[in-house]
Amino acid sequence: MLELSLAENLAAVRKRLAAAAAGAGRRPAEITLVAVSKSHGGAAVRAALAAGQRVFGENRVQEAAGKFAALRSEGSDLELHLVGPLQTNKAEQAVALFDVIQSLDRPKLALALARAGEKTGRLPRCFVQVNTGAEPQKAGVDPTALAALLVETRGLGLAVEGLMCIPPVEQPPAPHFQLLRELGERHGLRALSMGMSADFEPAIRLGATHVRVGTAIFGARAAPAREDAAR
Repeated sequence: MLELSLAENLAAVRKRLAAAAAGAGRRPAEITLVAVSKSHGGAAVRAALAAGQRVFGENRVQEAAGKFAALRSEGSDLELHLVGPLQTNKAEQAVALFDVIQSLDRPKLALALARAGEKTGRLPRCFVQVNTGAEPQKAGVDPTALAALLVETRGLGLAVEGLMCIPPVEQPPAPHFQLLRELGERHGLRALSMGMSADFEPAIRLGATHVRVGTAIFGARAAPAREDAAR
């Protein structure tokens, strides 16, 4: 039953994605669907894999390790993105587990990732998270500090390929998507991770190359376990 409902959800999301892409004069293949499986167990991930999904997102390193280490050992051809804030003391574990880290947002974290890459011999691709709404409680670099962070990050040898944002929930998302697109163009970064279950269609119209969809695929989330708040 889980497999059937999840496959139906995935098909519906893919249909929405294709329609939004067509409306923007784009091909669906230009947009990567990141299925965000946070707070859902390994059975849900396996059901998504069975339905053809290969790119997944997780918010927490420990939760992701518990679900995806076994799948990795089985040789699954999935790609795993970290889409939540990353604590520097978990940088080495994140580098070993994730293919893409979308939440790089400060020099201290860039240095921790670079050192973890030297130690492990593995360096994930990175997106810089931008706090487009200047929300003090939210992760992400201020847009005015983005240029300096990119210089420092690139100087450390990190592979920065794009930008990510999470608009404020109480504001229309489109201006934030437009700002991220303009920042990407200014800094030569084509990849844009923006848009979630409720707003990925406007994100696609404004240039998203990656959309992070969780509840529309996996359903409502359970309360997540809390990790150490140190950053």
